[in-house]
Amino acid sequence: MRVSVFCSSAPDIPKSSLDLAFAIGEAIGEQGWDLVWGGGKASMMGAVAKGARSKGAATIGVIPQPLIKLEFEDKDATQMHVVSDMRTRKAKIEDLSDAFIALPGGIGTLEEFFEIWVGSYLKFHSKPIAVCDPVGFYDPLRTALDHLAEHNFMKTGQAELVSWCKDIPSTLDAIRIK
Repeated sequence: MRVSVFCSSAPDIPKSSLDLAFAIGEAIGEQGWDLVWGGGKASMMGAVAKGARSKGAATIGVIPQPLIKLEFEDKDATQMHVVSDMRTRKAKIEDLSDAFIALPGGIGTLEEFFEIWVGSYLKFHSKPIAVCDPVGFYDPLRTALDHLAEHNFMKTGQAELVSWCKDIPSTLDAIRIK
């Protein structure tokens, strides 16, 4: 199985977030699964790939040509797909992956997460999606989503397509293909 992880490439984030990314990468490798990710070696992106490789997982990166220097392409990747732009990157990651995990991140992480979530709702794919959030980083987002649902801006069935998890074991269980 190939698992995509969406996470931050920001440089000045807490060490605990880097540790979470490394640990989720390790957990993916321990399952005998492979990692699909944005191909960068900075921040959480680099940590998740290092964690996966430390447990024998293949790491399959997808990086747009213009971002190779900006995101510092991970030269240790098992495979690296260099694509033309972000839209192509997201499509390639979706095609290569069997499941998706979102970790704490910024607008890029949220963009990827929401696109995968909408794609699931629209039945463009039927792959499991989980958010791994042990410290409540996304609690304000969940409050906003609940607000949207209360005012009927979320459709029936949308919320159930994402598993919101507080630890790595429950995240892995949520994406495990039965």
